[in-house]
Amino acid sequence: MTEKRMSRWYFGGLASCGAACCTHPLDLIKVHLQTQQEVKKRMLGMAIHVMKNDGMLALYNGLSASLCRQMSYSLTRFAIYETVRDMMGSTNKGPMPFYQKVLLGAFGGFTGGFVGTPADMVNVRMQNDMKLPPELRRNYKHAFDGLFRVFREEGLRKLFSGASMASSRGAMVTVGQLACYDQAKQLVLGTGMMGDNIFTHFLSSFIAGGCATFLCQPLDVMKTRLMNSKGEYTGVIHCLRETAKLGPMAFYKGLVPAGIRLVPQTVLTFIFLEQLKKHFGILIIS
Repeated sequence: MTEKRMSRWYFGGLASCGAACCTHPLDLIKVHLQTQQEVKKRMLGMAIHVMKNDGMLALYNGLSASLCRQMSYSLTRFAIYETVRDMMGSTNKGPMPFYQKVLLGAFGGFTGGFVGTPADMVNVRMQNDMKLPPELRRNYKHAFDGLFRVFREEGLRKLFSGASMASSRGAMVTVGQLACYDQAKQLVLGTGMMGDNIFTHFLSSFIAGGCATFLCQPLDVMKTRLMNSKGEYTGVIHCLRETAKLGPMAFYKGLVPAGIRLVPQTVLTFIFLEQLKKHFGILIIS
């Protein structure tokens, strides 16, 4: 008889919230860098600028929207991916092939990206608000105030502005994070050199974070520009053309901060997830 712990459907959302609390300042700086029209400041310069102008706590602007986003976007994608993977794993003899993990990750991420678009847009706006002149600031009190005001002032369609970009990015990130994490963990354990412990989880999630950053950065730049726009882009294609005019590297603007944010977030998410699964998961005896 062997004992095994299975993840509960909501563990991914909880783990992502824990990771978001740790990495939120990096996410805020990334948004500031991406919304610059010309490259004026690098990562450290932007962090100093934010703290000097608005204080230390300004690095946590929009945290409520970030947590709201994790509980919609990440909860959905993890729930779909982990539930279907565990169901298929219990019917098959071995683990899922990598191409099935990629397809499942893309579907889960696309769905999660769409569900999380309203909270994501409010998150971007709240983080970017302090950069605007006082008369142009939106001054949302918290995430739910932001969602209600966008719905009341700009309509339901505006809540899903950038949904195609957010869904596409969600698919890419989930393939990079979940599918690559599962595959990397499977390969690391397959060597026989490491057991199923926190070091394996760290190494696998570090690889997954790197894959996710590279895959989704162009979409992330466009998503941020669309969500933060005040009507200067007519759609995704127009935004793509305007960004392309700045040169191919414009799509990878903020790549290092994105990596510095996404890799630790991926590592923390999976370490929290594995610990939740180990201590509170569903016990399966086979």
